[in-house]
Amino acid sequence: MNCLSFSESSYLSLAYSHFMLYILLKLTTQNQIDISMVPKQFPEMAESSLSMQYPSVRLQIQDQYVVMDNGIVQVNLSNPGGTVTGIQYNCIDNLLEVLNNETDRGYWDVVWNFPGRNGTKGYPGNPSKKFKGYLDRLEGTNLTVVVENEEQVELSFTRVWDPSLKGNPVPLTIDKRFVMLRGSSGFYSYAIYEHLAESPAFDLDNTRIALKLRKDKFRYMAIADNRQRFMPLPEDRLPPRGQTLAYPEAVRLVNPVEPEFTGEVDDKYEYSSEAKDIRVHGWVSADPPVGFWQITPSFEFRSAGPSKQFLNSHDGPTSLSVFHSTHYAGEDLIMKFGPNEPWKKVYGPVFMYLNSLTSEEGPNLLWEDAKKQVMNEVQTWPYDFPASVDFPSSDQRGNVSGRLLVHDRYICENPTPGIGSYVGLALPGDVGSWQRECKGYQFWTIANEDGYFSIKNVRTGVYNLYAWVPGVIGDYRYDVVINITSGLCVDVGNLVYEPPRDGPTLWEIGIPDRTAAEFYVPDPNPLYINKLYVNHPDRFRQYGLWERYAELYPDGDLVYTIGNSDYRKDWFFAQVTRKTNNNTYEGTTWQIRFKLDNVDESATYKLRVALATAHSSELQVRINDPMANPLFTSGVIGKDNTIARHGIHGLYWLFEVKVPGTHVVEGNNTIFLTQPLSTSPFQGVMYDYIRLEGPSPSNSSKNP
Repeated sequence: MNCLSFSESSYLSLAYSHFMLYILLKLTTQNQIDISMVPKQFPEMAESSLSMQYPSVRLQIQDQYVVMDNGIVQVNLSNPGGTVTGIQYNCIDNLLEVLNNETDRGYWDVVWNFPGRNGTKGYPGNPSKKFKGYLDRLEGTNLTVVVENEEQVELSFTRVWDPSLKGNPVPLTIDKRFVMLRGSSGFYSYAIYEHLAESPAFDLDNTRIALKLRKDKFRYMAIADNRQRFMPLPEDRLPPRGQTLAYPEAVRLVNPVEPEFTGEVDDKYEYSSEAKDIRVHGWVSADPPVGFWQITPSFEFRSAGPSKQFLNSHDGPTSLSVFHSTHYAGEDLIMKFGPNEPWKKVYGPVFMYLNSLTSEEGPNLLWEDAKKQVMNEVQTWPYDFPASVDFPSSDQRGNVSGRLLVHDRYICENPTPGIGSYVGLALPGDVGSWQRECKGYQFWTIANEDGYFSIKNVRTGVYNLYAWVPGVIGDYRYDVVINITSGLCVDVGNLVYEPPRDGPTLWEIGIPDRTAAEFYVPDPNPLYINKLYVNHPDRFRQYGLWERYAELYPDGDLVYTIGNSDYRKDWFFAQVTRKTNNNTYEGTTWQIRFKLDNVDESATYKLRVALATAHSSELQVRINDPMANPLFTSGVIGKDNTIARHGIHGLYWLFEVKVPGTHVVEGNNTIFLTQPLSTSPFQGVMYDYIRLEGPSPSNSSKNP
C-alpha cells in the first residue's frame, strides 16, 4: 500500500480533477485529447481517456489490400507490397493522387547501382551513358501483423534479398513498418535496412519516403514560418505551359493554368532545407480545410549531420522524407557496401500527421497546430511503441554531457565558452568526418551560452565526439572514443577547442559560419523569379544567380581591396565561370589587394581559406604574380552542385596556404584566386571565410 502525505494526496486529487475537467471540455468541443496533459502519477488515465473519446484501432486484411483504421484516419496499403494506396480523412475519400497508379502514391524507395559505375552513374555495359542508377520502390513480398490490439496496429512488409528476384532489386533485406495508434490523427512509418554478409557489393545514392497528394486539393505548401506559398500545378511544368531551363528540375512557367504564376520559375531545389530544420513540412487543402504534414522528431537516422541539406516538399504536390541523399555533397556521400560487409540501420519513425478546421480560417492555423504536434512528438522521442527490437527505447540508450570551450590565444588569453556550438556524436573518424558519414547514426545538440551541452538518447555503440563553433574556423574532435551502453551517462568534462591559428590576423573576409550567406547575393533576372524569395532572408534561392556574375563584371573579374571593400556588397557569393559571347565558359581569377607596413622575409605567413562548397573545381592561389606557378592548389574537388541548387553551402573545406615572407612586400600586395575549370556554368566555389595571419611574434624578427 502506498502512503502519501496530506499535501501529496491533495495535489494528486486536484490534478485528477483538473484532468477530468479537461477531458469533458475536449469531449464537448469534439477536439482531440492531448495525452501529454495526463498527470504523470496516473499513466492509466491515458488509456481510459482515449477509450472515452476514440474507438479502438481496427485492422482489415484482404487479398490485395490491408486497411488500418482508428476512426480518425484510415490507411490503405497494398498486400504484400506495403505501398500506401489511400489515406481517408475528414470526408476526403483519398488524400493521395487518385489519378496516379496505385504504386505511385505513397512508397519507400532507393536509388542504387553496382559498384565501380562512376558513383551511381552509368548503365551496366555502357558506362559512358549517364544514368542515375536503379530505382527500387521496395515492394514487400510478405506481410506480418506484428501488433494488433485495441491501442495499436503495427504491420511489417518484408522482402529478403534473393539473387533470383526479378527487376534488379537492391541487395538489401527490407522491413517496412506502418504503425497506427488509438486516438492518433495520423500514422507512423519506419524501415529497417540490412545488408547481409553474403549479399553482393553495391552503392546506395538515395532513400526516402514519398507521398504524392491530390493536386485538385492540396495547393498550399508550408516548409517554415517564412517559406509558405500557393503552388502551381504539375501540368504547368510540361510543354507548352512550361519551358525547361538549364537543367530538367528548373522550369519557367510561360503559360500556367492560373495566370498569377506566369513568368515564375519552379524548381524543387528552391525548397530544400537543412536536416536540423526539417521538423515539419506539408500541404494544406482549402476545401475542406485539411493539412497533411510529415513530422520528423529526430534526425539521428539522417546522413551527414545537422547541416546536410535534403529535399522535403515541392510541386506535385509531393511530400518527402529523405533519409539519405548525395544532394549538396556528391559522390563523397555515396554509401558504398563491400561484398562481405554486414550492416543494419533503422530509418524513422516519421509521423504523417493530419489536421483540419471547421471553418475556412486559412492555412496558418493548421500550420501552427502542426508545429505544436512537433513538440509533442519530440517530447516523446524515442517512441515507446515501435515493436522492432532494432529500435531501442529510452532506457536502452545513453547520454553524453560536457562543456566546450574555445581557446584562440590571439583573441583571448583564456578559453571562452563555445556559445552556440554544434556538438555531436558520430562514427569514429577523422576531424570533420561527420559531414561525410552516412552509414551510422548521429546525435547532435547546441551548446548553451556557457558552452554546456547534453546529448540525450544516444543509441548504444562506439562514437567520436565532434563539434564546430559558429564564428570560429575548423572542426573539433574529442580524441577519446566514447562507448555508449544501455543507461550509461558520460560526462566528458571541459573540452577545449584550439582552432587553427599561427599568428595574428592581418585581415579577414567574411564570417566563419560554413556558409556564403553573408556575401553579396544579387537580385535575380526579372525573367526568372520565384516570388516567395523576393525580399526574403533566403534570397540566394533564386534561379540563375550564377549568370549575374558576368553581367556585374563584364570586362574583368572581381577585385576586393582590404580596408575599402565591404564583403557584404563587394564579394560575390560564388566564384563561378564566365559565359562568353560564343556560349562557352571560361575560368575566373579574383584579386584581394592589401597593404603590409612591415614584412619579415624570414618568416612564414598563413592564408586560411574556408570554402562553403565546391563543384568540379580547382582553387589555385598565387601572390603578386598572376603568371607564376600556384603557391597552392586544391586539386579538383567537390561534386556538391550547390550553385545550381540554391543551397548557399555544401561540404565544408578548410585549406592552409603557407606564404613565405619572400613572396610578399612592404606596401601593396595582391592575392590571386583562380578557378580555371570551365566546362559548365555550375562549376565554382563558394567561400566561407578567408584570413591572412602574420608570423607568430615568437618566430618573427619583425612585427608586421
